[in-house]
Amino acid sequence: MKSKKKIKKKYFNNNFTSITTGYINMTNHGYAFVNIEGFQKDIFIPKNKTNRALEGDLVKIKLNKKNRHRKGIKIEGEVLKIIKRKNKKFIGILKINLHLNSKYGSVIVYNNSIHVDIFIPIPINNIKKYHNNDKVLVKIISWPKELKNPLGKIIKIFGKSGEYQTEIDSLLEQYGISYKFSKKIENEAKKIYLKKNLNKNNIRKDMRSINTFTIDPLNAKDFDDALSIRKLNNDIWEIGIHISDVSFYVKEGSLLDKEAYLRSTSIYFIGKVIPMLPKILSNDLCSLTPKKDRLSFSYIFNINNKGKILNNWFGKTIIQSNRKFTYEEVQKIIENKKGDFYEEIYTLFLFSKILTNKRLKNGSIYLDKDEIKFHLDEKNNPISLRLEKNNDAHRLIEEFMLLANRKISEFVSLNCNGSPSNKIFIYRIHDKPDFQKIFLLKKIIEPLGYFLDFNNLKNSINFLLKKIKGKSEQNMIENLILRSMSKAKYSTKNIGHYGLSFFYYTHFTSPIRRYSDIIAHRLLHYYLINNNNYHNNNNDKTYKLKKIEFYEKQSQYCSYKERLAIDAEREFIKYIQIKYIQKFLGKEFYGIITGFTDWSIYIDLLLFQTEGMVRLRDIKEDYYILNSNEYSIIGKEKRKIYHLGDKVKVKIIDINMEKKKIILSWIENK
Repeated sequence: MKSKKKIKKKYFNNNFTSITTGYINMTNHGYAFVNIEGFQKDIFIPKNKTNRALEGDLVKIKLNKKNRHRKGIKIEGEVLKIIKRKNKKFIGILKINLHLNSKYGSVIVYNNSIHVDIFIPIPINNIKKYHNNDKVLVKIISWPKELKNPLGKIIKIFGKSGEYQTEIDSLLEQYGISYKFSKKIENEAKKIYLKKNLNKNNIRKDMRSINTFTIDPLNAKDFDDALSIRKLNNDIWEIGIHISDVSFYVKEGSLLDKEAYLRSTSIYFIGKVIPMLPKILSNDLCSLTPKKDRLSFSYIFNINNKGKILNNWFGKTIIQSNRKFTYEEVQKIIENKKGDFYEEIYTLFLFSKILTNKRLKNGSIYLDKDEIKFHLDEKNNPISLRLEKNNDAHRLIEEFMLLANRKISEFVSLNCNGSPSNKIFIYRIHDKPDFQKIFLLKKIIEPLGYFLDFNNLKNSINFLLKKIKGKSEQNMIENLILRSMSKAKYSTKNIGHYGLSFFYYTHFTSPIRRYSDIIAHRLLHYYLINNNNYHNNNNDKTYKLKKIEFYEKQSQYCSYKERLAIDAEREFIKYIQIKYIQKFLGKEFYGIITGFTDWSIYIDLLLFQTEGMVRLRDIKEDYYILNSNEYSIIGKEKRKIYHLGDKVKVKIIDINMEKKKIILSWIENK
């Protein structure tokens, strides 16, 4: 990093040419800022000097000579040339107008990627093809100097804005997510399916005679994992955690493997799944369906009644699930203490409680958020919602999957020949939280009567989570805790998992829907068949470095695709929430204040678990201004203060489907 003195000399001496380049950040108002690498201030670009630049473009700019040498003021410039457009394609809503007996349209883009509408000349012979309020993909083809708006061409029509399939298709386009598999991929999957090679030789341990079952959501079709259990004597049980052996069918380097890697994850929209693998594999051959022989990669261990694991075994197996259970069915068996496989299920439940208590004692953070579930009608319109809480059945499965992921990671890292630092493996890592974010969390919750102890942070967070259970501010504080945490990711460089308090952890238990788990399967299998050695020629440092680089690149890509999938899923949930809330226009609800700006208040509607906004100027009971701490507002006359977390009453007065915004009015709160 250059010193300020050198930077100043570079940009302000008499020999300095005022032409430079940088990336432009547009505002909704039309003016912009350009960030110049190594420069202490962004360059301000007035509205009339942006020269048709768009958000993120690489531009050549000229600094304004009049204020180049002045200190303490913003430095102005103008865009001379667009070197490279960041985007030429945009998704927006088509608006068609009738003008001089010919039709033309404009596409309104509702995100921050472009600050102007795109003008669309619509040929007369294509008029019937387009409809007002269609959601479309448009490409900018030119931007004449004499026009305020660029000219574009519609290259894809998704359908009427706000409709279920339209929103899915446009989201997939926006995030660059593949939907359909090519014929080549489907044919390769079909060939694998028709072979149905179960490899029933001595390589696999035969577990088909042991009671085995799956526990999944009601509408699940891809069953990654199954549990088996049998009693060995009065004190010892054998438990098997069986994971679909996807890597046996999806060979590294095949077309199917390359496609799975490109997708990296299945995506779960409400009412629809975009699978990582073709359905003939994900829902059939690789799925651990009941009454069928299935190949699995298993972790099998003996455990005594006190929850002490006595030994471990990892390897390839063949299983047959006796039955598929739903979470609801297992929960009833646990509560009523009767039903199919009662002894096995209740024993697993008791062991899961022991595992949970050990994990919490070791410092694992126990964040157990409610999940929003929608019921859709036959046209995929949301007709009801519920908040689904994790029950004992959910926690049973979660605990055994956590155990398998931890034990497999420990096995590779500690039990294979060589030191842990020499191992190549894919870890699921989670860094410590950012201190500034935790400090901000502390400042926000203190006025609500809650505290955090920085010296014992994990236990303090767990105590806070218990204390807010059932309180109106629970959802807000849980979201604040989540935002204060680092994002978990994949890496070959292990730093441990902060949130779980595991030093060794991986993802192994969902290979049908996560490519990271396929990588873990392949690496574990490699170590097992090579007698725990990394490579027969372990001294070949060049080879090892190349493999580390290869797996680290795959890890980073899986992390990137995971974030894209999460963002897409959240955006779709927001769309469903907004569509559902439309029917409640004019109704009053209670909410929790979750944020303030200079001009608005954000409120989490308790019934819907989604945010709406009230403009400060629309509050009639007083004139409110933002306090300097930015965590409260105060009335100018009555001096009443509202804090983050306060419960208030509001009315839903408007819904903006495209911006996914809920506009609220303030009901006077006494």
